[in-house]
Amino acid sequence: MTTATRTLLTVICEAALEKKLLADLDRLGAPGWTLSEARGRGSRGVRSADWDTEGNIRLEIICARELAEHIAEHLQARYYDNFAMVCYLADVQVLRPEKF
Repeated sequence: MTTATRTLLTVICEAALEKKLLADLDRLGAPGWTLSEARGRGSRGVRSADWDTEGNIRLEIICARELAEHIAEHLQARYYDNFAMVCYLADVQVLRPEKF
């Protein structure tokens, strides 16, 4: 079994940002992504996901470390001041590394 280390960038943010974020990822060269609804509680209160634009989403991108850091820096600069958003990076072992 062949594995390789890649970086998982996880973004949890307001669902209202979905279209903008996906456009950003395309422009920045993300090889792919996974998007799901998310619920939780943080410094801005409870996010219940009862309505399409008022809930949270969880966006995950697996890619090279340099690209993950570049995307995270872009998101921080563009969205952190005005939107509820959390980004974190983790090293992951992937199968079929040519996909990432």
